Amino acid sequence: MATGASWMKYGLWKKADMNLAIIGGTGALNLFEVAEQRTLSTHYGEPSAPLVRIRLGDKPAWFLARHGQPHRIPPHRVNYRANIQALHDLGVDSVVAINAVGGIDPDLAPGALVVPDQLVDYTWGRVHSFSDDANDPLEHIEFGQPYSHAIRRALLDAAAAAKVPVKDGGCYAVTQGPRLETEAEIRRLGADGCTLVGMTAMPEAALARERAIDYGMLCVVANPAAGVSDDPISIDEIHAVLDQAMSKVARVLMSMKA
Repeated sequence: MATGASWMKYGLWKKADMNLAIIGGTGALNLFEVAEQRTLSTHYGEPSAPLVRIRLGDKPAWFLARHGQPHRIPPHRVNYRANIQALHDLGVDSVVAINAVGGIDPDLAPGALVVPDQLVDYTWGRVHSFSDDANDPLEHIEFGQPYSHAIRRALLDAAAAAKVPVKDGGCYAVTQGPRLETEAEIRRLGADGCTLVGMTAMPEAALARERAIDYGMLCVVANPAAGVSDDPISIDEIHAVLDQAMSKVARVLMSMKA
């Protein structure tokens, strides 16, 4: 765990090394060479799936399927605390989250990759803090910039090295799910300054901060959000876009410098 001054704790420095984990959808695991699998239990319950040791080129990393393996856990029922605690227990100090999102910004076409720098949390009823447990002390984390500068920089540099176009910056609206949003809701989110919409960034990002884990996100725009396009949203088309875009995600991750 990183300790000391806040500028160190929140990833505002360049690490000499990182113990990295990828949190993503179950299908993302197919992108990587698997070295081992480990089943863990935590004080907060079971993580979504066994932790899998993978290789990113010549570098080891952990992978966790956020929605289970097979994909079965809806966003509002993910045990985010168990997931983050399990990674913490393995000594993970850096996380890259892979998230499928809708594009509120009309310039974000399906298949585009985005490294967001802000979020707005519209979720409710999720256990959102380790401080909610009697065994954990109350901690008021600083969260003005919810994504680690170090991880964002590593992702942007990796994308440049892999020659994969990536949008630098964006505001992720975190909705409750599992349903998609109404057109009126998307208009409201856009008016609030959000450019992306998804269901899983929170409380994942805040819990990582509580455990002093550097956390950044690589978003895949799966579809225009409701009302952004005249065409209705098709789940089949979303899956097709994600399947095509994951090769670009893999190229970026393989190019990350430890």
